Amino acid sequence: MTPQDCLVAIMFAVSASDETIRTSELLSIENIVNHLPVFGDYDADRITGVSQTVIALFDQEDGLDALFGLVRENLPERLFETAYALACDVAASDGRIRDSELRMLEEIRDELELDRLHAAAIERGARARHLTIAQVSH
Repeated sequence: MTPQDCLVAIMFAVSASDETIRTSELLSIENIVNHLPVFGDYDADRITGVSQTVIALFDQEDGLDALFGLVRENLPERLFETAYALACDVAASDGRIRDSELRMLEEIRDELELDRLHAAAIERGARARHLTIAQVSH
């Protein structure tokens, strides 16, 4: 897996964590891959294969551990916060973060050994980016 594959895998893991991959989450992943500099030389055709790998791993008993093993093996540490930020953006993209997504974000945070204060700042940024006007008026 390339570092970009790992980022895509983390995004798909959050999306699939509630056993429903929503259109808004897929669009978010697509927009991220199409617009962020870290994906500048990434072949977007690889997304399908990476997503299938994540789904296959989720069907295995120790699949999540295997996924995190692949990520730790192939994603440079300097991109750990990026991975978490992208995961938070995907989780927030449909306007609601479900309990299963929160648990997955916690797993990612722990597996990547992110500083809790840095993770909180990343989470707050994702929440602010995905806030809707309807949510503001409540």
